[in-house]
Amino acid sequence: MIKKFINYCKACYDELAHKVTWPSYKELTQSAVVVLSASLIIAVVVWLMDVVFKAVMSSIYPN
Repeated sequence: MIKKFINYCKACYDELAHKVTWPSYKELTQSAVVVLSASLIIAVVVWLMDVVFKAVMSSIYPN
């Protein structure tokens, strides 16, 4: 049981250290900018939908 676990850990290390292609710093920063920009755009769109929905509901159901 312990030997299987040790072999598993060695295989995981070998995979991460030698077989995985890690992104460069430039690729990583570009991806982060894309994700942050998309998140901001989606947040603004959801906020605008909320404002419009609130205005429509306020006109249908006045206080």
